[in-house]
Amino acid sequence: MKLKVPPVLVFLSFGLLMYLVTKFLTFGSFDFFGREYLISFLLGMAIIITVLAIFQFYRARTTVDPSNPEKASALVVTGLYKYSRNPMYLAMLLLLLALGLLLGNAFNTLVAAGFVAYMNRFQIIPEEQALLKIFGKEYSRYCINVRRWF
Repeated sequence: MKLKVPPVLVFLSFGLLMYLVTKFLTFGSFDFFGREYLISFLLGMAIIITVLAIFQFYRARTTVDPSNPEKASALVVTGLYKYSRNPMYLAMLLLLLALGLLLGNAFNTLVAAGFVAYMNRFQIIPEEQALLKIFGKEYSRYCINVRRWF
């Protein structure tokens, strides 16, 4: 798999797009009671998920580099990976949702949905194909039992 754009750069690009939507779209603004608490919750969850997911990869002594899934030496299927095949990308989505709430424009939910669509098509599906080649039926069973995002 040849990764064209690193996931972190995709994440930052969608975050910038959210900022631009808020700055130049004159409608769609919102505010509600508890918004700050929800932002804090999403940020906290994203941080916890990221740390745990990376720790699980290091503990399994496999690569966290999404640009070379062919270098994976172990299939991590425990912990967070029992519930999500892509917790690191899920954490990025939670961060984007928190940013969307912070910016306060409802149309940023469409940007977050665009992030999911982009990641599915250009990152996750190619990763899954590479992992299927490496781990075969074990990975296929894992995909059947565990959802892609959550």
